Amino acid sequence: MASGGGYSDPSQKIDYVFKVVLIGDSAVGKSQILARFARNEFSLDSKATIGVEFQTRTLVIDHKSVKAQIWDTAGQERYRAVTSAYYRGAVGAMLVYDITKRQTFDHIPRWLEELRNHADKNIVIILIGNKCDLEDQRAVPTEDAKEFAEKEGLFFLETSALESTNVEDAFLTVLTEIFRIVNKKSLTAGEEQKENSGSLAGKKIIVPGPAQVIPEKKMCCRS
Repeated sequence: MASGGGYSDPSQKIDYVFKVVLIGDSAVGKSQILARFARNEFSLDSKATIGVEFQTRTLVIDHKSVKAQIWDTAGQERYRAVTSAYYRGAVGAMLVYDITKRQTFDHIPRWLEELRNHADKNIVIILIGNKCDLEDQRAVPTEDAKEFAEKEGLFFLETSALESTNVEDAFLTVLTEIFRIVNKKSLTAGEEQKENSGSLAGKKIIVPGPAQVIPEKKMCCRS
């Protein structure tokens, strides 16, 4: 459904803009995941994010041009007031923890609660266990994360920003699901009132419809 992961012409017409937020504790690799997806880069001396940053990448999904606007936030407590405001308008979220640091996974329920308190109730969410290249230092069993994701109705993948493992798949999972929901609702709206069809094009989308996202069964990465 999505294009082969290339970077489309920035001058082309944009059909949809989807805002996706990256959240999780500091130093779990959120900025590295974003850099890998947006620019195919990885920096070994990456510094902590200050406040909020965002980058964009335009992809083609089912012959439509989709601009992903990815927002990266600082995980430190002193920036929590900043992050609570930026959830507004987000239609996708990536909850990131570090598989080598159990505490970062234990904090995921708190991040999920904050997300659900501030974001649209129908937001598409994926749980990401980052740094899966460090298998010998693993502190969070894959099964623990899969069980949590299934219980909460989240998608789930393990990634490695360093080795570029599953990063593309994680973003495409979220963006393709948002696209599917938006198009399903656009078709329904078009059937009910023809003059409203196509009114979503080129706008940030607040996704209506079922709140529950069906968990997707995917293989996690192996070192």
